Amino acid sequence: MAADTFDRALALVLELEGGFANHPNDPGGATNLGITRATLAKARGRPVTVAEVKALTRAEAGSIYRRLYWKAVRGDELPAGLDLAVFDFAVNSGPGRAIRTLQTVLGTAPDGRIGPVTLAAARAAVPSYAIRALTRERLRFLRTLSTWPVFGRGWTSRTTRVEAAALAAAARAPAGPIAAIADLQPREENQTMTDTKSMLASRTVWANVVGLGSLALGALGVQTGSLDQSGLAEALSQIVAGLSFLASTYFRLRATSQIAPTAK
Repeated sequence: MAADTFDRALALVLELEGGFANHPNDPGGATNLGITRATLAKARGRPVTVAEVKALTRAEAGSIYRRLYWKAVRGDELPAGLDLAVFDFAVNSGPGRAIRTLQTVLGTAPDGRIGPVTLAAARAAVPSYAIRALTRERLRFLRTLSTWPVFGRGWTSRTTRVEAAALAAAARAPAGPIAAIADLQPREENQTMTDTKSMLASRTVWANVVGLGSLALGALGVQTGSLDQSGLAEALSQIVAGLSFLASTYFRLRATSQIAPTAK
């Protein structure tokens, strides 16, 4: 990630959050620059007053966002664009929920902690797909909240703007050949196909398949102790990824030739 990624993400979050507010329907109570009274107390390690919340500086707010939110979602290690989408989700709804939603979108275990498996899945995903899927799930969650009638319009505007900024950041970043080709496909028409390809190319999925197969063979008396399950799962996922790349390339070229203007 670029060294200034956090600074750019923070600038947008601070703009979206605005200044001091103490809305009677906001369960967070007194808030300044998006930092609630409870969050400020956690950061300082002691109870704080409403006056202290109101006096919060941008510098301290930035430090809190980096320590309690950006680092919590491992923003420095997420792909460009997805880092912003997850970070703002964490600021708005908490790091735990943002991480679990990301993991659900990526097809990894939603344990609320970003580790090597989640990072690998994030880097392997089509950036625009992951960002849009995360946005959909974020809005779906927000609509379930009792405060949606009060804050729903603002949340929708915020989420839509973050999605646009995240997609723009992802588009500026270098992309691998598979991601670049997949991203050329129309979103609505290829949603199911993209979901299926992402799942079939998942090493976790094939590890589960291999594991179940080994159990079944064991039940039939076949010895599988020497089977390299991890290596086999990796090989299967790589084969599927390769076939997906070839298929995407073929159908893309075919579609292009079909819509090319006929020479006169």
